[in-house]
Amino acid sequence: MNDSRIPGLYRLSVTERIAVLEQRGFLSRTDALNLSAGRPVLSVQAADKMIENVIGTFALPLAIAPNFIVNGRECIAPLVVEEPSIVAALSAAASLARASGGFKVVAAESLLIGQIHVAGIDDADAARERIVQASEQLLELANRSVPALVARGGGVRSIEVRQLELASAQTVLVVHVLVDTCDAMGANLVNSLCELLAPAIGRLCGGTIALRILSNLADRSLVSATAIFCLQDLGSNETEAHRIRDGIVLANEIANADPYRAATHNKGIMNGIDALAIATGNDWRAIEAGAHAFAGLGGRYSSLCKWSVTASGDLAGELTAPLKPGIVGGTLASNPLAALCLKMTGAGSARELAELMAAVGLAQNFAALRALAGTGIQAGHMRLHARGIAQAAGAPAHRIESIAAELALSGEVKEWKARELMRAELQPAGGETAAGKIILLGEHAVVYGRHALAVPIPNAVRASVVRDGRCSIAIPAWNVQETLGDEQGSGLATAVKLIAKALDIREKDFSIHIDTHLPRAMGLGSSAAMAVAIARALANAYDLCCGDARINEIAFECEKLAHGTPSGVDNTLACYAQPILYRRDKTTEIKTLELPEAPPLVVAYGLGAGQTRQQVAAVRSRKDRSSSAYERLFSEMDSLCLAGTEALMAGDYRQLGSCMNICHGLLNAIEVSTPELEQMVAVARQAGAVGAKLTGAGGGGSIVALCPGKVGIVAAALRDAGYRTIDVTGEQALG
Repeated sequence: MNDSRIPGLYRLSVTERIAVLEQRGFLSRTDALNLSAGRPVLSVQAADKMIENVIGTFALPLAIAPNFIVNGRECIAPLVVEEPSIVAALSAAASLARASGGFKVVAAESLLIGQIHVAGIDDADAARERIVQASEQLLELANRSVPALVARGGGVRSIEVRQLELASAQTVLVVHVLVDTCDAMGANLVNSLCELLAPAIGRLCGGTIALRILSNLADRSLVSATAIFCLQDLGSNETEAHRIRDGIVLANEIANADPYRAATHNKGIMNGIDALAIATGNDWRAIEAGAHAFAGLGGRYSSLCKWSVTASGDLAGELTAPLKPGIVGGTLASNPLAALCLKMTGAGSARELAELMAAVGLAQNFAALRALAGTGIQAGHMRLHARGIAQAAGAPAHRIESIAAELALSGEVKEWKARELMRAELQPAGGETAAGKIILLGEHAVVYGRHALAVPIPNAVRASVVRDGRCSIAIPAWNVQETLGDEQGSGLATAVKLIAKALDIREKDFSIHIDTHLPRAMGLGSSAAMAVAIARALANAYDLCCGDARINEIAFECEKLAHGTPSGVDNTLACYAQPILYRRDKTTEIKTLELPEAPPLVVAYGLGAGQTRQQVAAVRSRKDRSSSAYERLFSEMDSLCLAGTEALMAGDYRQLGSCMNICHGLLNAIEVSTPELEQMVAVARQAGAVGAKLTGAGGGGSIVALCPGKVGIVAAALRDAGYRTIDVTGEQALG
C-alpha cells in the first residue's frame, strides 16, 4: 500500500516533490517525466474541440495534499486552486486525522436525478396515477435505450412523481427519473433519457412538457464522512486544546443558526471539494450548486458539517453532502492532466472518488474552524500571501521563504518591504566566496578538445567554516543538513572529505555553512562553486597558505566525483570569476577576457533538473555511434565559439546572439535539449532576446538569454511563464 505521509513536502522543490510521488507509487515513471517536463497539459487544439471561440488555455496551480486515509486506503488529493493556505491546511488536517484511523466514509446509493416537468394538466391526481401505473413500461423503454449502461450494472432504477403548486396557481407534475450512471457523472446520459421519456409522459399526463433535464441537487447520491480529532492534537497545551475544540463546536452551531455565516462556512468546505473536482476533470459547478441547495433543504440554509465532543473529550466531525463525480468520459477523455490527477487519487470507481471528496471537504472545514478558533484565519493567509509578494519582488528562489517570513512578521506584506529586506541581506558578511558559471557557447564540444566561452556569476556561493567540533555541513537554500561522519555519505559529504584530505586537514572538528544563489543541478556550476568556496573556507579556518591554482586543482578533483569527465570550465570560472575562453586538450588553454561591460544576460530555470554526468555519458554514447557527424557538429560549435568571443569583446550583441541561437540548434541536434528548455528559449526570444540557448549540460536545467536593453522585460516574461530567474550581475552578491 502506498504511504501518503510525506513530511516536509512543502520544503522540497517541484522536481523533488514529483520524485517523491514516483517513489511512493502515486506516479509512474512516464507520468513523472511528463509532469516534470510540463507535457500533460491541455493543448489549444484539444480545447478548441471542447468549447466555442477558443483563443488559448488558462493555467491554475496544481498541488497535492498528502496524508489522507479514507476507509483504510492511503490517498493523496490532487488540487487545482489559486487560493493560498488551502493545500497546507488540508495536508495538516489529514495528518491529524491519521491518529484515529483517518476518515470513514459511507455512500448509501449513487443515483442521478433527471426531471421532466409537465404543465397544463387538468387532473393532476389522475395524471400522477397514470404515470405510476405505467412506470414499469417507462423503465423498460428507458433501459432499452442504454444497453451498454445496463450491461455495466447501471440503468434507470425507478420513476417517482412530485406535485408542485406554482405562484401563478398552476399545478405542475415533476417526474423524477433515478439513474445509476456507474462511474460516469452522467449528465448527458440523463438529459438524453429525459428527452426520450418526455413525449410518453406528456401523453400520460395530458399536459405540456415544460422542462426535461437533470437536477444538480443529487440528494440520492449522499456521501457522509466522519473523523475523530484527538484533543491533545488540537493545541500546544491542554487549555488551548479545550479552547480550540469548544470553539470549533460553537462555530458550527453559529453556522446552523446564521445563514450569513453558513455561506462562508460552506464556501470553506467547497474550497477543498471544488479543487479536487477541477483536478479530476469533474463539473465542479454542478457539485457546488448541489451542495449549497442541499444545505438549504430544511428551510434554512445551514452547515454541511456537524461538530461535537465525544465521550472521551475528543472532537468528532461529520460531513454529509450530495456528491456525484465521474471517473470516465467528459473532460477526462480530452484533458490528459485531469486523467493523470485521477490516477494519482488511486480511485478505482466514482464512489471511491466521492469518498475522497467528502474526506477533503471535512478536513478543509476542520482546518478553517481550527484557524478561526485559534490565531484567526488571516495569519495563515498572510504567511502564504507573503511568499507570492516575495517572488513578485524578484527574490531569488532560496530567499523566498525567509523573506516571506520577515514580511509576515513585519505586518507590511508589500513589494516595497520585500525589496527593502532583500537590500538589507546584501550587506557584506564573512566567509569565502566562489562564482557560478554561464556557458555562452561550447557546451559538450569542450569535452572533446574544442573551445568554450563562459562568464561568471559573481559571488554566487559563500562558505563559512567554524571549528566547533560538530563535523557538519548546512546549506539552508537547498534544505541540506548533514553530518560528515566516516560512514558513506552523500556526494557533497564525499567532496568535503576529499577537500579536507587534499588540504591535509585530519581533524573532524569543523562545521560548514553555505549560502548560495545557485539552484541545484541546473547547469550553473553549483558543485564547482561549492568546492571552491569550501576549500577556501577550510584553508582560511586552518591558517593554510593555499593559492588559487591549488584551490582550482582541488575543485577539479571534486568535479570528477560529481560529473565523471568534467571539462574543467566550471571549477576555473568558480575559482577565478573572470570571463574566459577555455580549451582543454592535451594541455589547458585559458584566455582571460577583458570586456567593455558586463553582457546583458538573463538566466532562467524551470522544473527539470539536468544531470551533467548522465548527459555527458549519453552524448559520448551517441558520438561513438556517429563519430564523424558529431565531430563535424563539435567543430561547428568551436567556430561559433570563436566568432562569439570576438563579438562579445567588441560589444556586438547582435552577432553574439546569432551565434548563441545557432549553437542552441546544434545542442538540440545532439539531443541535450528538452521541451521545457525549448519553451524557455522561445519565451525569451519572443520577449526581445537577441540570442537564447540552453546553458550547461542540458537534459533539463537552465537557459541564458542575451537581452541588450531588455533585461527586465525578458526576465519578467520568463517569470510570467512560470520560470525562475536569478541575478547574474553580482548586484545581489553574497558578500
